[in-house]
Amino acid sequence: MTQTWPDIQFVVDLIAQFGDNPGVACLEAAKHILHYLKATIDFGLVLGRQTKESFDLAGWTDSNWAQDLNDCHSVGEFIFDIARDSISWSSKKQPTVATSSVKAEYIALASAIKKAVWLHTLLEELDFSQITATIINVDNQDCIVLAYNSIGYSHAKHIDIWHHFIQECIEQGEVAFQYISTKEMLADIFTKALLHEVFVKFQARLDVLPIL
Repeated sequence: MTQTWPDIQFVVDLIAQFGDNPGVACLEAAKHILHYLKATIDFGLVLGRQTKESFDLAGWTDSNWAQDLNDCHSVGEFIFDIARDSISWSSKKQPTVATSSVKAEYIALASAIKKAVWLHTLLEELDFSQITATIINVDNQDCIVLAYNSIGYSHAKHIDIWHHFIQECIEQGEVAFQYISTKEMLADIFTKALLHEVFVKFQARLDVLPIL
């Protein structure tokens, strides 16, 4: 269902963590998801609404630092679109514990860049080669500084590996980063419960719309 209703990705991922030992709260949450799907039965992922000459890839990435209090792993997520049509998204726990929100954002950024590189290859095979760097929107300025500048970054092994990977992609012109306000961070719909008006705005931006 998350392939056609990406707006339920966050809550589905959340209750899926308790699949081995679900409780009453999980059951209630699952019922809420089913009620929501029933209420939006005429909704779906609508593509091709926009007409643009440019088919360049664009992305958003974010993280929810230490979201799971049981293991303190953060959740990282990203979304990519072409001509404002959502084509790829992900929301999953990070493999290592991040000791700060900046590092959690940095790991999420690295995962998004890996996806961007793969999408570049796919688009090239489809004769839609992208000449300019893919702009990835980030709402953490310290993370952007860390991506562009090695001074002061932690030499923890996993951060060190990500850093060199990101630097290489920047130097090769694969990606560039842009700061945006948290209020405009589309990837937030994959990390947290949102106010109704914010959820509806991001839902439409994801192209989850009435299909009738």
